[in-house]
Amino acid sequence: MTKSFSAIKSMIRIADAADVPDIFDVRTSVRDNHMTIEDLAEEGITPDALPGMLDGSGRGWVAEVDGRVVAFAMVDADEATVFALFVRPELEGQGLGKILLEVAEGWLVEQGLREIWLVTDKDLTVRANGFYRHLGWRDDGIQADGQVRFIKSCSGIHF
Repeated sequence: MTKSFSAIKSMIRIADAADVPDIFDVRTSVRDNHMTIEDLAEEGITPDALPGMLDGSGRGWVAEVDGRVVAFAMVDADEATVFALFVRPELEGQGLGKILLEVAEGWLVEQGLREIWLVTDKDLTVRANGFYRHLGWRDDGIQADGQVRFIKSCSGIHF
């Protein structure tokens, strides 16, 4: 699936409640930072709760290939955070994550944020850590919950 930037961007749309089952399917398909439906529920992330995370200060986007959701991103402007970014393993390295992250960052900038953050696994072998560093995120260290926090200044975000 090697496509141009504009072709990949055209595969992305705002997520809505109808996408919830597909979002969970993508989320539970990943190898790094894998979580089951039960693990997610323990964190308060359930099919009933997710639609509320897509409204108001929350927003999500999905990427589709041949009508199938294959990646997604979610943010929360009140928390100034990129809450989730996941791509199906068979489509990693195709640019979907990068473009979803750019769309998410752009929306957060539109909300007036000056700095945004996210957390990911402290395991250095988890590819997400290098991915975020490569895209200009700064490692802010391991947090009390054991995850690594990354910060990005919105002044460097152009969309």
